Amino acid sequence: MNTNYVTRDNFGMYTNSAAGPGPSLMGANTLLGNDVYNRDGEDLGDIKEFMIDMASGRIAYAVLSFGGLLGMGDKLFAVPWAALALDTVNKRFTLHVPKDALKDAPGFDKDRWPSMSDRTWASGVHKFYGTPYAVE
Repeated sequence: MNTNYVTRDNFGMYTNSAAGPGPSLMGANTLLGNDVYNRDGEDLGDIKEFMIDMASGRIAYAVLSFGGLLGMGDKLFAVPWAALALDTVNKRFTLHVPKDALKDAPGFDKDRWPSMSDRTWASGVHKFYGTPYAVE
């Protein structure tokens, strides 16, 4: 079963999309667990967490889980929010990265999270995904 924002909608906010939120304003909880695919239709994993910049209130990264089996051995990736696009037709996110390229992406284990506020780390992540990194 695909997990998407409609299947995770516990409040009925997407039942009448003409009058309710989404896709320009969406509930964070409905986006957790959403599938992420690339342009070639390859499954890249799913969103496990959002990292919010507390100074600006903006989502800085979506943490993507890729690989493993039944949650074991998954590798996590902090994907800049700007690198993801919402696919409202398929109700999932698109990340413009070939599946093979994720093996070289800056990732981490669930028990060893990086210091995401470190500017050197952040700069490398943004460079990999081709998104701008502005230090404020």
